[in-house]
Amino acid sequence: QVRLVESGGGSVQAGGSLGLSCAASGQTFRTARLGWFRQAPGKEREFVAGIGWSSGDTSYADSVKGRFTISRVNAKSTVYLQMNSLKPEDTAVYFCACRPRGYSDYEYWGQGTQVTVSS
Repeated sequence: QVRLVESGGGSVQAGGSLGLSCAASGQTFRTARLGWFRQAPGKEREFVAGIGWSSGDTSYADSVKGRFTISRVNAKSTVYLQMNSLKPEDTAVYFCACRPRGYSDYEYWGQGTQVTVSS
């Protein structure tokens, strides 16, 4: 079992920055792929960014590429999402997720944290 707890959401004006953190418990964190997803009102949840056990293995949605950075510190069992140049369309509830090694889908999810970007 993996428990994920996000923090760091809030409100910011367009062009500003926010950083999200996700602390994990459980032994599978170190070898798992981790991801950030978001869900805006009335829309389906969408992938934002992912990172493998090796921090050099990252992927991003086209909509956030160049503005968001995902990172992880295995010693702290924490994954981060740094969001710069935020836009109103980035407004959503952001979730972190864990895909344990050997699994094809993200199996564990945090409770989500709200990010609101005003114009």
